[in-house]
Amino acid sequence: MVVASVALVVTSPVLLIGAVVVGLTMGRPVIFVQERAGRDGVPFRLCKLRTMRDARDSSGALLADGDRLTRVGSFLRRWSLDELPELVNVLRGEMSLVGPRPLPLAYLPRYRDDERRRLDVLPGLTGWAQVNGRNATAWDERLALDVWYVDHRSLALDLRILVRTVGVALRHQGISAEGHVTMPELRPDGPGGEGSGARS
Repeated sequence: MVVASVALVVTSPVLLIGAVVVGLTMGRPVIFVQERAGRDGVPFRLCKLRTMRDARDSSGALLADGDRLTRVGSFLRRWSLDELPELVNVLRGEMSLVGPRPLPLAYLPRYRDDERRRLDVLPGLTGWAQVNGRNATAWDERLALDVWYVDHRSLALDLRILVRTVGVALRHQGISAEGHVTMPELRPDGPGGEGSGARS
């Protein structure tokens, strides 16, 4: 929490500029809020800088991510600046600096039994999966990396992940899965299902 407090103060000018630019190019709201699964699957409201327009088709359904992601949003994602508001989630005790990334509540019933252990710890701003492929990693491997972290977590490992995160962010590695602007949906047909689509 101390580190998150300092980081929030240091990055506040960048966050303010980002919020102003999002407001000017996409309008309000400038903060994207979505319920995600926290520790033990308890819901919390994740905060990020908005990167997509709320564009819908004639039936009212959201358009594909690629049709909604703006140039400003793409820039924010490329430099991971859209994640800065999550420091507030850390200060609230809903997230940690390091841990499995928080995923949508709709994914909870799609985990296999062993994968549910990723919920044994607080979700993080960054994690073992993020420094080992990030969104370019297939879901099975990504969730396995999360479980590995839960089984091996330590202060030394957390520090190692934080240092590696800087390099990953500066090199813009793993921002999206191949063929997607973000990430394919996790098992839309259930734990054994196949398919892709919605943003994770």
